Amino acid sequence: MSIVNAAARFADLLADCRFSDAAGNDLDGEGVIADMLAEFVRVKQQQAKVIILGNGGSAAIASHVITDLRNVGGLCALTLHEAAPLTCFTNDFGYEQAFAKQISAFAYPADLLIAISSSGQSANIVNAVDAANTQGMTVMTLSGFKADNPLRKRGRWNVWLDSNHYGMVELAHLFVLHHMTDQLIKR
Repeated sequence: MSIVNAAARFADLLADCRFSDAAGNDLDGEGVIADMLAEFVRVKQQQAKVIILGNGGSAAIASHVITDLRNVGGLCALTLHEAAPLTCFTNDFGYEQAFAKQISAFAYPADLLIAISSSGQSANIVNAVDAANTQGMTVMTLSGFKADNPLRKRGRWNVWLDSNHYGMVELAHLFVLHHMTDQLIKR
């Protein structure tokens, strides 16, 4: 596949990006972006945290986005995949609970969680979202692959991409999150 064809495929994927609520109702993407920008303002005003989670490539996206939120948004933004705490919680509770136990330990209802999983089936991400919901946190999820993946209906806002291609889904997740940080700069 040529780079031009890949770019066209990526543009089609973004054009078909689906935004929904926890009940599975379709939402307007620009409305969700506006709501997220308002959430960033609220988080900053309340001196709360933005926590972004992912595994593998999604963890790299999380690290990239927290840097932008800190730099351009002045937000307290962090990931939970730093080696020492992650390996401690993994050792004590298993990898499937490592993020959830950290959220239960130090997250507050005013905090915002952004959970990224290309497949939407990563147990540690799904469990972390469940812990965040139990804490009363606001949650946004980003997933792909199957339309009925378990992550897709767990957030207040859910972004889903109709693709089974990891690279395309990860790029689209980064694009959506980068679009939000770019809009934050304009504020």
